[in-house]
Amino acid sequence: MAGVFEVFVDAESQFRFRLKAPDGTVLAISAPFEDKRAAAAGIANVRECAGTGLITDLSPAASQVTAGAVQEPAPARASAPIQAPLPARADHRRQGFGAKRTPSEAPGSPLRRPAATQTRWTGAA
Repeated sequence: MAGVFEVFVDAESQFRFRLKAPDGTVLAISAPFEDKRAAAAGIANVRECAGTGLITDLSPAASQVTAGAVQEPAPARASAPIQAPLPARADHRRQGFGAKRTPSEAPGSPLRRPAATQTRWTGAA
């Protein structure tokens, strides 16, 4: 069973959504949205990006907590830099082969508008 998105209204009367695991554990809570339509768009963005999102580890490399004190990590070895996630493109809608055509744009469609015929103005009335 997949997780569940729940849309709710918070204490400040803003719309939010939460992602719950199949066992009911809350995995994430969204930022506030002005209306339910914006919250639904946020859910769509999460659905689209979550599966392909990069992981950026910002935690200390090898620090351990023992008896309330943090031990310093060992000196880091030279390694490849961590790749930061790419910013989302505003024009990103879907991936596929070419542009999506509406039925009126498809070649041979009965809904396709005929090409405009060119008329020549002769000046005679």
